[in-house]
Amino acid sequence: MSVTGSMTNGSGTTTEERRALVVEDDEDIRALIELSLQSQGFAVTTVDNGLAGVETIRTLDPDLVTLDLGLPGIDGIETCRRMRELTDAYVIMITARDEEIDKLLGLETGADDFLAKPFSVRELKARVNVLFRRPRRLPAADGAGGPPATHDAGATTPAPTAPTAPTAPTAPASHEVLDHGPLRVDVDGRRAFRDDTELTLTRTEFDLLTELMRSPARVWSRESLLRSVWGTEWATDTHLVEVHMGNLRRKLGAGRLIHTVRGVGYRMEAL
Repeated sequence: MSVTGSMTNGSGTTTEERRALVVEDDEDIRALIELSLQSQGFAVTTVDNGLAGVETIRTLDPDLVTLDLGLPGIDGIETCRRMRELTDAYVIMITARDEEIDKLLGLETGADDFLAKPFSVRELKARVNVLFRRPRRLPAADGAGGPPATHDAGATTPAPTAPTAPTAPTAPASHEVLDHGPLRVDVDGRRAFRDDTELTLTRTEFDLLTELMRSPARVWSRESLLRSVWGTEWATDTHLVEVHMGNLRRKLGAGRLIHTVRGVGYRMEAL
């Protein structure tokens, strides 16, 4: 494992910097990614296999991970799944062939973007910049659900009450909250609910749902969603929208809440 990169302010003192983890077994590609990320101001840590990547995550807490699909030992898919249990860092998965991307998207690997070899430094930098224009999921607040109950030895123990059905927590008044039928999205808290049950969405799925619910009657073209959610106008990336939308629909459950307008794009189903 190697660690490189530093950042200082004008007075020469060290300032907080973004951290990146590169998981790549090809030495030349690893060096290329390392230099590219260093030029963007990242402190870069590199490893050459998935198990080392997962262990590094435990102590590094990176902001960004680039992850090769064809790693020795556990592959990039399993590595990403294990990492997702430990971090909400942005993950760019790198594949050997462009045609693998559709298959990977359908597996819900947890990656935020995909990049096929060979790629240019310019393209990698552009993808990184796009990701960092999108908010990372906020961690749940400490002590969520209220302060712990205290016990008074002299107090009478109240009789147990019947359990009640869970309800979606009330968002702070300052938060943007969107409602559409059974769906509720706390945009600032980055939480989504269906019928008071919290949904487990990836960052991209949450952003897609938010854009659709902000203008439920609007028909969003795939290109418009690329610009709004991914910050790109690369027409060849419309498959990203299609597959992530399919994953989102499955997680929303029964009932067609997102409508496909054939030949155009998507909108929320009219209620």
